[in-house]
Amino acid sequence: MKTKTEAVFYGEIPFIDKPVSRIVQGTLMLSYDKKEEAFGLLDEVYGLGVNTFDCAPVYGENGDAERILGRWISQRGNRDQIVLITKGAHHNQWRSRVTPYDILSDIHDSLARMSVSCIDLYFLHRDDPLVPVGPIMETLNSLQAQGKIRAFGASNWSHERIARANEYAAEHGMNGFVASSPYYGLAQQIHDPWGKGCVSLTGIKQMAARQWYQKSQFPVFAYSSLGNGFFSGRVRSDCPEMAQTQLGEAAIKGYCYPENFERLRRAEYLACAKKASVAQIALAWLLSQPLYIYALMSPVTGEQMRDNLQALALSLTEREASWLNLEIAAL
Repeated sequence: MKTKTEAVFYGEIPFIDKPVSRIVQGTLMLSYDKKEEAFGLLDEVYGLGVNTFDCAPVYGENGDAERILGRWISQRGNRDQIVLITKGAHHNQWRSRVTPYDILSDIHDSLARMSVSCIDLYFLHRDDPLVPVGPIMETLNSLQAQGKIRAFGASNWSHERIARANEYAAEHGMNGFVASSPYYGLAQQIHDPWGKGCVSLTGIKQMAARQWYQKSQFPVFAYSSLGNGFFSGRVRSDCPEMAQTQLGEAAIKGYCYPENFERLRRAEYLACAKKASVAQIALAWLLSQPLYIYALMSPVTGEQMRDNLQALALSLTEREASWLNLEIAAL
């Protein structure tokens, strides 16, 4: 039987026969030019109990993130304990790549780069609503039957498309998506940070999507859960111009707007009142939502991850959570 702490820290995903940490380490920052530094970060994060790592072929030059992560797993001999996530079928500048051919090509390249025989959770990185779901599900089920992936999900797919794909799978005696990875966090995503194709669960327009996820308890691997650094502590609400030097272009484009700086101001207030960090408050808000959340983040030091993990023990009242999200005017 799981303890209360374990139940909060780890979850379960169908077809994955090991616990999945509710806090997931991103790997976008990993670089082969700084291999020892990358290994040190992965060692520290893993030592804190985080066993789930999120990757993608488009992270770093020439698949650096996948290569570094795979090399670390091989040298540490911890493959059986690690929940390995990577993605495929990302669009490029010439065409949409959500096709059986591209899925097969990408998965085999990822397996080779990481020197592993199986990926625990494989996400399709983007969607193309013009592509029928049938061939996609057939391809993913074939890879699962071959033992090359244990489970598969959809990143940046609408909940309607996920439901349609899973209906097709059920009607044809196949397995469906077991998880989704949209943007979700306290910072409302005002504009698409990386261009066309990003899906967010924030804002009034996405209320129906949130209700679907709440009712189904379909696992949500919320990427950029701190708003690409917006709630990392590098920016202050009373000095919004700091964002121009402290945050990247994607964060500025997606999250740096007056309503989010007001959310930041309120997070700063609660952080002071609760003797917590702003990041802990933002993560506590996310984890308090009535969805089945796994929070993806990319701290660059073990100390940052240690700080973030304390959000698991931080409670917010329903009123505090509503106030943070600008749903009520006062505490």
